[in-house]
Amino acid sequence: MASPRILVPLAQGCEELEAVTITDLLTRAEFDVVTAGLDDQPVIASRGMVLLPKTTMQAIMSDAFDMMVLPGGLPGADYLRDNKLVQQKLTELARENKYIAAICAAPKALARAGLLEDKTATAYPGVLEELDVPGLKLSTESVVIDGQLITSRGPGTAMDFTLKLIELIAGPEKRQQVEEPLMRTVV
Repeated sequence: MASPRILVPLAQGCEELEAVTITDLLTRAEFDVVTAGLDDQPVIASRGMVLLPKTTMQAIMSDAFDMMVLPGGLPGADYLRDNKLVQQKLTELARENKYIAAICAAPKALARAGLLEDKTATAYPGVLEELDVPGLKLSTESVVIDGQLITSRGPGTAMDFTLKLIELIAGPEKRQQVEEPLMRTVV
């Protein structure tokens, strides 16, 4: 069986802790993780870390994916929200009933795509409250799952968020296989 194929768009000004945690843990789960820049430039994240996407959004538009995961951070989340190709891919994957996930400020990109209407979601405090999304129920939980849509709060929830994504797409055994060596026990 082929590994799940996961798209992680990387925008200038993304939150590097989220971007790296997401791509690292999904890779540890032996998924085919495709990082795609909005252009062909290295991505300078919100705190100055330089990330090198494998490809561009333009290059993968005809590719199939099992899940799309949006890291947050500002202004990265605004660029994801405003990017036509990201919006097109979100709409396509939603139509195909694939998993779509966003953390921190990135749920605003889901709102732009119309994916949060009549859904329960979470985000970094204040991000979704300022939007007028019909039927949106806001949660303060660290990770919220509503159907194929998964949202999370911010950098501190990135590991729980990504482990939940692994569990959803590959089962609890795969999550445990990835989580155990991380030594997340409380001291």
